[in-house]
Amino acid sequence: MALPWALAVLSLLPMLDAQSPACLNFSVPITNASLDQISGKWFFIADASRLLDYKMEVNESHAFFLYLTPNHTEDRIQLRQYMTFEDECMYNSTSLRIHRENATLNTHENGAQYFGHLLLLKDPKTFMLATFPEDKQELGLSFFADKPEVTPEQMEEFYDYLTCMGMDKSDVLYPNQKKNMCQQLEKQHEEERRKEKEKSETGSALN
Repeated sequence: MALPWALAVLSLLPMLDAQSPACLNFSVPITNASLDQISGKWFFIADASRLLDYKMEVNESHAFFLYLTPNHTEDRIQLRQYMTFEDECMYNSTSLRIHRENATLNTHENGAQYFGHLLLLKDPKTFMLATFPEDKQELGLSFFADKPEVTPEQMEEFYDYLTCMGMDKSDVLYPNQKKNMCQQLEKQHEEERRKEKEKSETGSALN
């Protein structure tokens, strides 16, 4: 596929005019504290979208998780994502540009630019990415948590914002994290990063 489907969440330019009054905090500026809050490993819990092709792609996925590593000084986030399609693990790494004032993230892929809104929730163990195109038939909302399973209260907050956007629970798709086939690759990558960090620290000590 041309784009990892996780980045498809960012694939529509957000339109602030499409917000209802109840959704105004979608545009809260991103701060260093915001970036620290989303740093680390996150599991894709649920997604609602009215884009047919995107919905089909999400529906074909069985599990998805990602790592976010923000860089405060460069206003970028390293995104590493692991996706399971059928019995195959797919991995991708890319960089997201942070636009602090309008709370958006964007990246470039195949000559195109992709945007999405970062939405921090009351529970710091969750966050969402939202898209607000002018066409109400194409809006979308994705929900992430720091564990593969969420509480009813966490899920309810996602549903509240879904309603705010004019969508329904019937629009929601739920990947199955229990079918994750990326454990081995994730373990391999973590070991490689650990060795690289040790090598770097050893070199610094010698200097």
